[in-house]
Formats: sequence, C-alpha cells, structure tokens
Amino acid sequence: MNKDTEGQHGVQSLEIGINILRAIAQGHRSMMLKEIALSAEMPASKVHRYMVSLVRSGLVYQDPMTSRYDLGPFALTLGLVAVDRLDRIGLGLSAIAELRDEINETTALAVWSDNGAVIVRSERARRPITVNVVTGTALNTLTSASGRVFAAWLPQATVNPLIAKELLAPNLPPDVQTASAVEVVLATARQSGVAAVADYHLVPGVAAVAAPVFNAQGEITLSLLAIGVKEMIDLSLAGPVVTALKRSAEQLSLRLGYAGGVNKP
Repeated sequence: MNKDTEGQHGVQSLEIGINILRAIAQGHRSMMLKEIALSAEMPASKVHRYMVSLVRSGLVYQDPMTSRYDLGPFALTLGLVAVDRLDRIGLGLSAIAELRDEINETTALAVWSDNGAVIVRSERARRPITVNVVTGTALNTLTSASGRVFAAWLPQATVNPLIAKELLAPNLPPDVQTASAVEVVLATARQSGVAAVADYHLVPGVAAVAAPVFNAQGEITLSLLAIGVKEMIDLSLAGPVVTALKRSAEQLSLRLGYAGGVNKP
C-alpha cells in the first residue's frame, strides 16, 4: 500500500449508513422506508438492511404503530454533545482571522445584545492605511452593516422596538429615514445575503459589509464584517471582498450545524 494514501481508505458501509442518517435528518419529520430510500438514492431493500442496525444502535427509532423512522435517542445525544462543545465565538475568531489574511481588509465579529449589535473582536488589515475597530463598540441598527444584517434576519419583535427608536434620530441617511425605506433595505439584504454601508454617517469615510452566520436552528447567531476606507474597499456583490465574506460566513454556519432553512424574521 502506498504510504501517501494509507489511512485515507474509509469503511464504505459506515459511509452508507451516515448517508441514510443524513437523509432522515434532512427530512425534518419521520419518514417511511421508501421516502428514505428515495432521499438517499438507494434501493429500499438495501436501506432496510442498514435500518436494522441503525435501530439497534439507537441512532434510528421506528414507530411500532406507523412503521415510520426518525432519529433515535443516541442520535439526539450525539447532537446535544456536539452543540454543547461548540464555541461559536472561538470559531468566529478563527474565521475573521482567516478572512483578514485572504482579503487584507479589517474584519470583525459581532453578536446581538439587548441594545443591538456589538463588536466582540476585530482583526486589523496589514496595510498602512486601514480602519481600527474597538472591541465592545455598540453598532447602530439602521446605519451599520452588521446592525442591518441582524435586523434583516432576527424576529421582528426583537428588532422593531430598536428600529422605531432609531427612526426618531435626526440626520439619518436617506435610505433609512422611514419605516418603509428600512424594510426595503432589509429586504435587499435578505435577497443579496449581505448588508453594506458605503459611508457610515457616524464615522465618515468608513465603509463596511456584513454577512449573517446561522446556527443549527436556522437562527442568526453572529455577523462577520469586512471594514475599510471608503475609497479603497470594493463592496460590489461580485467582488473579491464580498465573495470571500459570504463564503466565510457560510462555512462558519455549516460548522455551527446549519443545514439550510432560515427562520423567517
């Protein structure tokens, strides 16, 4: 055996069993054998043989009344242990460091608090002219990129009081001076997958773009940001900064257990 490939050979039967478990998990409800076979793209007879062992192991449960299958108690235990061991902030810090190295722009990680989005850490770009972001900075919901991202994906009951309060402030940018205008901005963010502020009115000359990070429940849990000098950072949707930012946020979401399906705001 070639030493370079030794250890790369897996156990095919285990991989097939995991594929069946994935099909059940993605079904979002208990399933009949034929439904699982269709989702796993396998013959029902072959799936049934695996189901016998999966049920015995506790990874799958079969309802004796309906014969439908669902994830079993051991699968639940594995999921809870995995979630308990996840450190979303730690993973987020690694993500913004790697993103900074890729795009050479200041990057930051934000979380949601009772008073809105807050920066928990930033990584400064390695260039003479850059933007420094202070840890603990509270961000305006309507006029910051990260605030808009959280407002776009959080439940309306959570963000509407803050939005209503901020709408009373004077000298807001034209795109967020009314409730209807705000909804257009948030809808655009949901459609594009990011929110960008080309000139932060509280700090002129600073531009930023933010992307949402989702957890296993499809809820926004973090926001990743790329921040730069207005004339120097490319905020176009197809540009390298936004492309890398979205990819980083998607990868972090997957690491946190996200499997698609975002809870509606």
